[in-house]
Amino acid sequence: MNEHNLAVEVRISGIVQGVGFRYWAWSVANELGVHGWVRNDPDGDVLAHLEGPEPAIATMLKRLHNGPRFARVTQVETVEGTFRGLRDFSMK
Repeated sequence: MNEHNLAVEVRISGIVQGVGFRYWAWSVANELGVHGWVRNDPDGDVLAHLEGPEPAIATMLKRLHNGPRFARVTQVETVEGTFRGLRDFSMK
């Protein structure tokens, strides 16, 4: 892993499906230069894999605590992820 890059796995809980969360996260990631993916989990949460420079990841994580306008985020859990060298951000 590059010493200046981080990789994190994120679980976002609350009212986060059916409110445009994945598209919003994709937009924010592209704005910040964060690579990875975001997807809905069958249990109602949203999962994401984020890779990028530490400042961009920190900003992305702060913004995930709020989410888009109609989301109601109750919890954001993060664990260290495996850096894969992804080159874009996708919605799954």
